Amino acid sequence: MKVLISGTGFAGQGHAEAFRAAGADIVGIVGRTPHVVAEVAESLGISYAGTDWAEALETCRPDIVSIATPGGAHYAPIKQAIEFGCHVFCDKPMTESAQTAIELYELARQKNVKTAYAASFRYAPSVQHAKKLVAEGSIGEPTEVECMSHFNLERGIPFGWSHRAEEGGGRLNNNFTHTLSIVTDVVGDRLLSIMGDVRDDMERAPIVKGVHNFATRRDFMPDNLDDPSLEWGESNVEWSYTVLAKIQSELARKPVSVLFKHGGLVPRFHEDHIVFYGTKGAIYIKGHYGSGQLSIAGPDGKWKELPLPQEIISNMPDVKGETEQCWHFLAREFVKDIRGETVQPYPTFKEGSQYQRLIEIIRKSENWTDVSALA
Repeated sequence: MKVLISGTGFAGQGHAEAFRAAGADIVGIVGRTPHVVAEVAESLGISYAGTDWAEALETCRPDIVSIATPGGAHYAPIKQAIEFGCHVFCDKPMTESAQTAIELYELARQKNVKTAYAASFRYAPSVQHAKKLVAEGSIGEPTEVECMSHFNLERGIPFGWSHRAEEGGGRLNNNFTHTLSIVTDVVGDRLLSIMGDVRDDMERAPIVKGVHNFATRRDFMPDNLDDPSLEWGESNVEWSYTVLAKIQSELARKPVSVLFKHGGLVPRFHEDHIVFYGTKGAIYIKGHYGSGQLSIAGPDGKWKELPLPQEIISNMPDVKGETEQCWHFLAREFVKDIRGETVQPYPTFKEGSQYQRLIEIIRKSENWTDVSALA
């Protein structure tokens, strides 16, 4: 099975390794900058390197394309790939808008190609453990979920796609997508209602040349942000958000209440975490994407750490890095599905387009009630 990669940064290289581990052949990689894509192709042992996506499709004739660029650059290459008849693996966010995401979802359905949407931290081992425990009734009926994260990102991070909504930036696109996928995988994916508030705490960022890889962008931060010679780019997207949702769960009689809280620029005091509460107990997972230790509390309220079940350990890809591990898991499932093997449901463009619609609703912040006139 032949795979063509779009993107030469951390995600592009990670996707290439994930599909290789799944038994696929990486036949080409495409990027914006000729010397960068050539260097990455050589380092990964990929025979074809180019900067023209349409030409790469014709030359490489892939079965699968893997889209690993910022969200604002997803629409055109995905549309071309679907028209070409390729199955599509796409990192989050799916696109920069609900309109384009819905269009691509419908096009993929019409062309009968398979899609995978890499809001993939649902595959973290402790999240899978939590899903198993909740399904077994270990906490009774789920009642509420709490997702808390504070990243304390540096204001000196160079200006780029993450600062602009039209380029797929923002914390909703790049944080909420993961936590929403985690929650819906554990308790159920029938969302009943949602509301939220967003805030742009960043406002601006220094413009610095030479940044090609998202993972190394901190290496380019200016030493002095008060330097009068610095040029600045304006942020137009959220760096913090608070979202409330109600989800109908097959495991509960009443809707499950969910809080998603993320502060991109503020420090954490206690650990980031995800907690699933139920009528008979609760499950706590350390880490903003639930990749840390899992603990459980029963009706007595006493917490105890649980080891990972061997079946989950045995099924996890043997690769370093939690992001990479989850990419490997999803790529493996995607390849198996394309080959006709039986797999568990995984996130597709259906979820990707739904998430983009939800993000646009949240960004409008229209659910406030004015109480300023109350005495």
